[in-house]
Amino acid sequence: MSKDTVVAFSSPGGVEDPLTELLRAGAKRLIQQAIEAELAEMLAKYEGRVDEQGRRSVVRNGHLPEREILTGLGPVPVRVPKVRSRGEEPVVFRSSLVPPYVRKARRVEAALPWLYLKGISTGQMQEALEVLVGPEAKGLSAAVIGRLKREWEAEYADWCRRDMGRDRWSIGGWTASTAA
Repeated sequence: MSKDTVVAFSSPGGVEDPLTELLRAGAKRLIQQAIEAELAEMLAKYEGRVDEQGRRSVVRNGHLPEREILTGLGPVPVRVPKVRSRGEEPVVFRSSLVPPYVRKARRVEAALPWLYLKGISTGQMQEALEVLVGPEAKGLSAAVIGRLKREWEAEYADWCRRDMGRDRWSIGGWTASTAA
């Protein structure tokens, strides 16, 4: 019997959206293709070089650990390939698209100060979101955000008032009922 009492709940940002997931998968595929093209271009520069045994001196050698890049679509996993040099000079592949230190897309990084300065502190959400999503942010004015917030608060209040007397909860084989 397990004494594990940890219960995993989905995060508030974990809303399932098939369109966003499709876009993320496409973004991942496009990023990987671009990185592979960069690698192929770099390896082509060393194509004629061989070591003492006649083998190519610079070859592909696996991948760096996968990491996520935060984009306007959310996090996108990226795998950057590695190379190995059999020659005397060390050769390292550095993607110009996804350098080693990059964890956020520039647009997301640029949006953070604007979200603070314009969006959060002054209520100018449209300007702040425009930095993140571009001109498509039109229609996301402070009034629209305020209306959405009021709707969410009303939904939450309704949820808090609902009768949970008939609810049954099952967690890890343990079942409880809220009925008296």
